[in-house]
Amino acid sequence: MRLSGRVVRSGLCGGLFALAVAGTSAGAAEYTLTTVADNLDSPWSVVQLPDTGFLVTQRGGQLLRLAPDGAVTRLGGVPETYVAGQGGFFDIVLHPQFETNRLVYLSYAHGTPQANGTAIARARLGEDALEEVEQILLLEPLKDTPQHYGGRMLFLPDGTLLLTTGEGFDYRDAAQDLHSELGKTLRIDADGGVPDGNPFGDGASERIWTYGHRNPQGLALDEETQVVYLHEHGPRGGDELNAIVPGNNYGWPAITYGVDYSGAQISPFTAAEGMQQPLTYWVPSIAPSGMAWYGGERFPRWRGDLFVGALVDRDVKRIDLEDGLVAGEESLFSELDARIRDVRTGRDGYLYLLTDGPQGKLVRVGPAVP
Repeated sequence: MRLSGRVVRSGLCGGLFALAVAGTSAGAAEYTLTTVADNLDSPWSVVQLPDTGFLVTQRGGQLLRLAPDGAVTRLGGVPETYVAGQGGFFDIVLHPQFETNRLVYLSYAHGTPQANGTAIARARLGEDALEEVEQILLLEPLKDTPQHYGGRMLFLPDGTLLLTTGEGFDYRDAAQDLHSELGKTLRIDADGGVPDGNPFGDGASERIWTYGHRNPQGLALDEETQVVYLHEHGPRGGDELNAIVPGNNYGWPAITYGVDYSGAQISPFTAAEGMQQPLTYWVPSIAPSGMAWYGGERFPRWRGDLFVGALVDRDVKRIDLEDGLVAGEESLFSELDARIRDVRTGRDGYLYLLTDGPQGKLVRVGPAVP
């Protein structure tokens, strides 16, 4: 289901730390788009540092540090990564006490063509390299396909860490199997242990938080209500946005609004008892990737909304939330004409976008120049 929305048009100046160009649309917030960095090689995730610089992962296994003055450093000490198909480096997040402990968390594909899976490494950020690198999670079981890794992470207010995992493409039924960590969200302590409060035991993986997912690549926390939002890729159609609750089953592949890439039916059902319905879904697919909840002061009209990157639609969907439900959708930033891989809210109250591909960019969204 696609909700109606307006497309906002504005200009873009390319180049490192380029001048911004304002864009407006009737009924839409005014904004500027500024290229912070370009010539990024298939960037996947970005996080802003306290000094207003950035860390950027590239799917090929590189981690870049972008200094506030524009200097770019390729950091050493990164974990060994399985780069094939959709595999490589994925997300990066900072420990909630990063300013004192300098800890960062990376998700990535680990293993071989015959046995690979999503992993998390914890490390301390040094000047030009990661230090004290330790793998604290490796998905179980491993698989022999280079697709559907999930890979998004999110720290919860209690200091525990969520990780999304895909079902490996050829293992769709594993999403319903509580003995398998494929097609799930996992919750761990900051050191990789199993925290109190996870919903499953009795032979199930104790790290599982929710299940029934296909390939989730977006996580965001509503900092006012503490609701966790997740989006995931459907097959041909059926991309979903969900509000996730521990212990719940989100249906894949038993229920879906999509069909197989061949056009064949995956399931005759779009609803079933004990399986959650999405807040909204997209047919045809938008290929959602990256998501941010906005709570800043620079765009008052956008406060409390979600921003979802769309690889296929080459825009960002602003999801208007009212009382936890989707009240509308607006298409933004299509003038970039780029696949949007990640969307983040910065510490400075701006939105940041990563465009996908071998000539990727980091773009800042700010208020229009007066």
